[in-house]
Amino acid sequence: MNLKTKTVIMDENKIRRSLTRIAHEIIEKNKGTQDLVLIGIRSRGVPLAHRLNEIIEQIEGHKVPEGIIDITLYRDDLSSLAEQPVLNKTEITFDLKGKNVVLIDDVLYTGRTVRAALDAMADLGRAKTVQLAVLIDRGHKELPIRADYIGKNVPTSKNEVIAVLLKETDGIDEVLIKEKP
Repeated sequence: MNLKTKTVIMDENKIRRSLTRIAHEIIEKNKGTQDLVLIGIRSRGVPLAHRLNEIIEQIEGHKVPEGIIDITLYRDDLSSLAEQPVLNKTEITFDLKGKNVVLIDDVLYTGRTVRAALDAMADLGRAKTVQLAVLIDRGHKELPIRADYIGKNVPTSKNEVIAVLLKETDGIDEVLIKEKP
């Protein structure tokens, strides 16, 4: 489907400022970084988690444990994705028990991706708390899931798509609203 770019809602500087604010909010809410871990949801949650960890290191003087979670097998639309979905590895090398986990994703839309990540995490252990950080919350929830940390709220219509482009995956930092024809 060929989508037409409607508007650029965040550039590199706005993304950086949003992530810096989110990092400060995470540290403040958790009263520091003790027992704090970051887990990026594949795919664009991973570079965002890494960037947040870099900012936390600048503020606190040390990084926190960082992991990657793949939700492919936990999706409720798995059969409609592909006959043979591509599985990526979950990379969490630390115990979740007693940890304050911050799940990180690029866009919160229906809540189904986050639900799948929660299911995947449940197989890895029981965290003390689970918080959610997203760069964009676009509304239209189908599940009772909300983000604890939000870079930007962007009310959208159903015929609009949020495209998050990151240097690590796309060569540029931008958030766009695109329109379906």
